[in-house]
Amino acid sequence: MPRVKVGAENGGDIEIYYEDHGQGQPVVLIHGYPLNGRSWERQHRELLDAGYRVIAYDRRGFGESSRPSLGYDYDTFAGDLNTLMERLDLSDAVLVGFSMGTGEVTRYLGKYGSARVRRAALLGAIPPFLLKTDDNPEGVDGQVFEELKNAALADRYAYFKQFFDNFYNTDKLAPERISDQAFQASFNVAADASPWASYACIDAWLTDFRDDVANIDVPVLVVHGTEDRILPFPATAQRLPALLKDVRLVPIEGGPHNVGWTHPEEVNPALLGFLAE
Repeated sequence: MPRVKVGAENGGDIEIYYEDHGQGQPVVLIHGYPLNGRSWERQHRELLDAGYRVIAYDRRGFGESSRPSLGYDYDTFAGDLNTLMERLDLSDAVLVGFSMGTGEVTRYLGKYGSARVRRAALLGAIPPFLLKTDDNPEGVDGQVFEELKNAALADRYAYFKQFFDNFYNTDKLAPERISDQAFQASFNVAADASPWASYACIDAWLTDFRDDVANIDVPVLVVHGTEDRILPFPATAQRLPALLKDVRLVPIEGGPHNVGWTHPEEVNPALLGFLAE
């Protein structure tokens, strides 16, 4: 199993697990919370069939990557991505992030630039800035995130059940677009993640990406469900066209947070068409 060392804790290596398949232009897939790299199942196959080299990795704390008690912030996450990009010596790459993964894409481009990157795609975007503040009135009240952290501490498994109900809008979309089995598979992945990471990542959601967004100089595709209950469309994706230099916004009408799973018939053509330009 391929891994890349990204740090150390108490003398032990912190490693990121990744999978690298196919040939052609590299597409790096960066998963959402609280899943892992295999959550791109419905995009991975189509990207390979279209002739791309597809690289998916597990964020620290999740999947088969190391589970340290440090580094759950976007500077570190972007540094992990940069180490992987350098280890594989990727160029002309496309960065595709979902949910938390859109933060890695945005911070990476803001901090490390686009020398290795041709395009970027944000599915279920977390930028530009999720927290409501005096200079960011479009954001979400901070008490919402305190309640999420308390729920994750009180009973992580009950928290994940409620989280995934909103992740997939199960009251409206199950079982037609999210089966009981697919829901359970997501729950199982989350339950297997580091308990510390499951809690610590919530603070990272409140990162201010506005300066990073302003520095992005590659074309960006934004795909977002209009009924996203995790990262509300008006507070996130809807704001990005006014902030990015070269952006295409594709709203998925009635879509929940994880539109890549529930609406692949809309998401995949949008992504493949963008990559082919």
